[in-house]
This record gives sequence, structure tokens and C-alpha cells, in this order.
Amino acid sequence: MRYYTRNWVIASISGLLLLTPLALPQEKASGLDAKQQATLKLAQEVRRRIITQPQFGVFDHIHFAIEDNTVILRGRASRPILKSNIENAVRRIEGVSKVENEIEVLPLSPNDDRLRAALYASIYGFPALQRYTSNRGGPRNFPSVARAAGGITNDPPIGRHAIHIIVENGHVTLTGVVDSEADLAIAGMRANIVPGVFSVDNDLQVARAAPKG
Repeated sequence: MRYYTRNWVIASISGLLLLTPLALPQEKASGLDAKQQATLKLAQEVRRRIITQPQFGVFDHIHFAIEDNTVILRGRASRPILKSNIENAVRRIEGVSKVENEIEVLPLSPNDDRLRAALYASIYGFPALQRYTSNRGGPRNFPSVARAAGGITNDPPIGRHAIHIIVENGHVTLTGVVDSEADLAIAGMRANIVPGVFSVDNDLQVARAAPKG
């Protein structure tokens, strides 16, 4: 099972493997002991370092685990520089004693590059899914044939993207968080209709509504 970096961190606390939210209500956060609060604070900083990397984008999926003061980086990166830059950024965090970099760099492939462009246009060009990106403004903001020919992997669309599109040798994995089961299904359908896609693994998660009161 994969965990979306923007929302969750796998943290090893007191020898137990826990799924820990990166943002807790103040009253719940205050109920953690000192070690748990330190781990949560470290996780929040690791997350911040990852998502603020200039090379981190819609075609990457990075997650991590924390075991004591060791950060274990995992996931798949579309460019080698992202793997090394994330490691360097995390190493500089106060309190991190060791970084194990298990991030997989996706192979260079003109066909995968073409598929990334086509998948992006199919998913984010669909009206019901456009709210999942800040890169709006109509078709002019979606990858063109010319841009795809120049390599969208090295020039990915900018902005926030809730749905990440991972392509490896024609096989597609969708990761991220959407608002409903319907949107999850639509995203999978939009990926499946792209010519040249061999398979689609829809790992999107549906956000849970915050409890009222």
C-alpha cells in the first residue's frame, strides 16, 4: 500500500508502525508524548522539503518513513536530479541523523514522455477534474504536441496537482487524493482511454470529510 506524501507519513514510534497524519487538530497533537510530537514535527519538515523542490511535480510520487531519526525515502521520480536533491534537502534537516534513499528513478523513454503529455491532457483537460490543479486557463495550458516532442518530463506543467501521473514502460499509476469515488473512477477512465497505455493502477484515495463539531 502506498501513502500519499502530502497527507501521510509512516512513522515508527515506540517500535510500532503507525500511519500518522501530517496535520493534527491542536487538541489531538497536544495529547502526543514528547517523542511523538518530535516525530510529527520532523515529518512535517520532511514533507515540506519534498514538495517545495523545484523538480517535484505531477509525474513524481515520493513518500517516506521515519524510524527514530532515520528518514527512509521511497517512491518514483521522473528525473534523476529530483532523487539527489530531495536527499540533500532532507539531510540538512535538524534532527535527521541518516537518510536512506530508496527512490526509484524512472527510465528515460520517448514513449513514456509522450504518454505523460497525453495522460495529463486527458485527465486535467476533463472539466470534472480541472479543480484538482492550479494550472488552469483552458487548453493553452495543457501540453501541446510540440511540447511533448520537446520532452514534457524535463519541462512538466507547473502548479499544484492533486492527481499524480506515474508512467513506467507504458504502465500507469495514479496517486493522490480526490474528493469522491466518482472522481476516482473518472480519473481512472480518462487514463485508460489514452492510446498506448498498457495498464492503469488506480491508487488514488478519497479524502475523508472532517468530523463536525
